[in-house]
Amino acid sequence: MFVDWPILSLVIWLPIIGGIAVLATANESRPMQARGLSLLVAILTFILSIPLYSDFHLGTHLMQFQENTRWISAFNINYHLGVDGISMPLILLTTFMTVIVIVAGWEVIKFKQSQYMAAFLIMEGLMNGVFAALDAALFYVFWEAMLIPMFIIIGVWGGPNRVYATIKFFLYTFFGSVFMLIALLYLYFKTGSFEILAYHQYKFGLGPQTLVFIAFLLAFAVKVPMWPVHTWLPDAHVEAPTGGSVILAAIMLKLGAYGFLRFSLPITPDASHSLDWLMIGLSLIAVVYIGFVALIQQDMKKLIAYSSIAHMGFVTLGFFIAWRIYANTGEYKGVVMGIEGGMVQMISHGFISGALFLCVGVMYDRMHSRMIKDYGGVVNTMPVFAAFMVLFAMANTGLPGTSGFVGEFMVILSSFKANFWFAFLAATTLIIGAAYTLWMVKRVIFGDVTNDGVAKLQDINRREFMFLAILAFMVLLFGIWPAPLLQVMDASVVNLVAHMTQSKL
Repeated sequence: MFVDWPILSLVIWLPIIGGIAVLATANESRPMQARGLSLLVAILTFILSIPLYSDFHLGTHLMQFQENTRWISAFNINYHLGVDGISMPLILLTTFMTVIVIVAGWEVIKFKQSQYMAAFLIMEGLMNGVFAALDAALFYVFWEAMLIPMFIIIGVWGGPNRVYATIKFFLYTFFGSVFMLIALLYLYFKTGSFEILAYHQYKFGLGPQTLVFIAFLLAFAVKVPMWPVHTWLPDAHVEAPTGGSVILAAIMLKLGAYGFLRFSLPITPDASHSLDWLMIGLSLIAVVYIGFVALIQQDMKKLIAYSSIAHMGFVTLGFFIAWRIYANTGEYKGVVMGIEGGMVQMISHGFISGALFLCVGVMYDRMHSRMIKDYGGVVNTMPVFAAFMVLFAMANTGLPGTSGFVGEFMVILSSFKANFWFAFLAATTLIIGAAYTLWMVKRVIFGDVTNDGVAKLQDINRREFMFLAILAFMVLLFGIWPAPLLQVMDASVVNLVAHMTQSKL
């Protein structure tokens, strides 16, 4: 039926073992050795992940490419992997963006290059494990383990306040994870299993569901992050090296949103329904309030970080607007559109936010400043780079024809089926997002050259052109032709919606 080799294990363990190999062969006097091996492992992992899409069977919600082996018999814990239309695109996004990050850091990192590359490879494998795990204990192990490489990346290669940022990042995320562990242990004692798919079939009352839902919310909201547990993200982004910011925005934020789809909605559907007002409210606060916070930022990285929070608010809004749509219309179409819109926004944001952080990194490598006031007139000295940055900025505002438009349009359209004012508040991001993004572009890219530093800038080299061009292609491809993404998601989302509404109060 599918490829007859353990493809999911390969995309998990190949980068982890490859990262260990990079560490074992580390030689600071020969950095090309570590770079070359890291790039080889990253490209090979991406190539191996392609059959997840090419051999994926459309029209079925069943888990595909499954691997199931007994792991810890005493506690009924299995090494159980599998993907559906929800998780498979996220694994491809992870393997793709890791290649970009390795290439982007090729000449930039001068200190402990092998350790830097190895950390990203190991983190790639662990994040793939989160998306592929169908055993809750295995999921939790991968979930916690992936914090360690990011902690090291920020703490070793970060900015002057990196210690503060790493501790804040670790404490926030670890605090939320404790509650998730409690919820998983409760479900284990009730079902006698750690199988996530078994949890989807377990029926229990609204009271216990509400407690489990809140426990999951504390874990996943921190990771998204949702307001008001978002304050760790701007600090982490500002202090992280460029590659760390790219992976943090492009992949790690999606882990929280994925958790809502894999755990909260299918396991606690009644609690999701009764608390949808809370989730919708928090999502709209992120979209509107955080957008205004982004408007006053003077640090480009911090502005893009707040922009990420606002855009992820669209994701959670699309997921939890479902109940209001179903109550108003009684049909699946709008519900499916909202959830699929949130998922498209996740993938699109991965490309766009990653590209914007890379653009800031390109300028920082030359000027060693992220402050907007230190730039101006960059288009005069870096016209090719300026064209890329304007494209990604327009995509960030949701320009039609770019991937940023598709997900936001689907969520806004579905919100109209739920409540006009929800849609109105969500749509304000088209104005607020344009305001903070284009104002940044105006001050950084356009106008006259404002200082000698900008006057001496050199345009992007072939390596930088390559990774920016690839990301630009992806942004335009899914903006013009989102069907390949929507087709693989559809059956899994329809099944999720059917499961949710059957359990409706």
